[in-house]
Amino acid sequence: MSIRLRPASLLTLPACVLLFAAGCHKQETAPSPEVSVQAVQPHIGEISEQIDAEATLSPLAQAAIAPKVTAPVKQVLVQRGAKVKAGQLLVTLENADLAAAALDNQGSYTAAKAGYETATHASVPEDFTKAQLDLTQAKTNLELAQSIATARAQLFKEGAIPGRDLDTANASLVQAQAAYDIAKLHFEGVQKTSNQAALEAAKGNLESAKGKLQGAQAQLSYTEIRSPINGVVTDRPLFAGETAAAGAPVITVMDTSALIAKLHISQILAQQLSVGAAATITVPGIDDPIDAKISLISPALDPGSTTVEVWLRTENPKAILKAGTPIHATITGRSAAKALLIPASALVTAPDNSKFVMVIAADSTAHKHPVTLGIVTDTQAQVLSGITAADTVITVGGYALDDGTKVKIAAADDKAGKGGDDK
Repeated sequence: MSIRLRPASLLTLPACVLLFAAGCHKQETAPSPEVSVQAVQPHIGEISEQIDAEATLSPLAQAAIAPKVTAPVKQVLVQRGAKVKAGQLLVTLENADLAAAALDNQGSYTAAKAGYETATHASVPEDFTKAQLDLTQAKTNLELAQSIATARAQLFKEGAIPGRDLDTANASLVQAQAAYDIAKLHFEGVQKTSNQAALEAAKGNLESAKGKLQGAQAQLSYTEIRSPINGVVTDRPLFAGETAAAGAPVITVMDTSALIAKLHISQILAQQLSVGAAATITVPGIDDPIDAKISLISPALDPGSTTVEVWLRTENPKAILKAGTPIHATITGRSAAKALLIPASALVTAPDNSKFVMVIAADSTAHKHPVTLGIVTDTQAQVLSGITAADTVITVGGYALDDGTKVKIAAADDKAGKGGDDK
């Protein structure tokens, strides 16, 4: 059976085909949605690396003063919180026995000193003079005996005297010679040995007595506790009448005119620091950060933690800061004066941990640009390569955007990132 189409049907069929074709073409060319983002252009500025660490404030100097002798406390002259100066007397201990011992040794020293003076100016010179005179007299006697013996020998030869007179003269000469030899040996002994030995003995007695006196005086001085530093008394555990044990602190003095914060940071970060570099500390209860400076960088690593100890010094003229307070320290590390800077929020981390930013091209499409970074802080980052100051970098809404995505820049208070949440 054949079907015949009406002329009107023939006219409507091309129209349907055209409408269907037009509908298909319209679906294929539908524009992709735009993602609202926030963006900025990089700018040139200064950036400094900030190193953060926790620490506890310590006094500039501290002395926990302990006596070297055990004795009851006689008097405490200062109270806790009192300001003291170096050398000031703080505590006295009972010392009657030590004072008596010092007095006894003072007498022994005085006697030894008198003995030394006597030996030096009387005994030794007297012995030396006597030995010298004895030698001179013996020499004179020897010379006289020698002349008599010589004369009698001549007379005996001439037959003028009997032989017994010559023998008597020779015997006298022998005796005179012996007396001279003895006097000479005695003089030499006094001169070389006895005299020096007597002086050394007297000097030794004097030095021994002096040493005992100084020891007794030192023991006596240990009963007077004096401050070795300027500072403030922070502890005094004993009262008058209580026994102070040798080696146990009886009073503690701290110098809090300046305080030290001792930080432990990694070796890599420590290598970027120098003595005198600026820093700040944040103290609980104080709103504004307090200025500090690096006063010491340890030349060696801590063997336990392999970190470097860094000291921050902050002045404390009004005694507002207290030793033992926990603080947060921030140190200024590396700095760059004319750096290309972008907000830290513009950085995106790739799966391989590399960093990139999304840059908006002239056709309003976003493209990934890997970047090389320098100094990075919590708020901004230094870009060494990858973008220029003329680029526009997405700061909010760039996370998870596909390369080539259409974007539009929204105001800061608009909802950005509808097509991709920020990191």
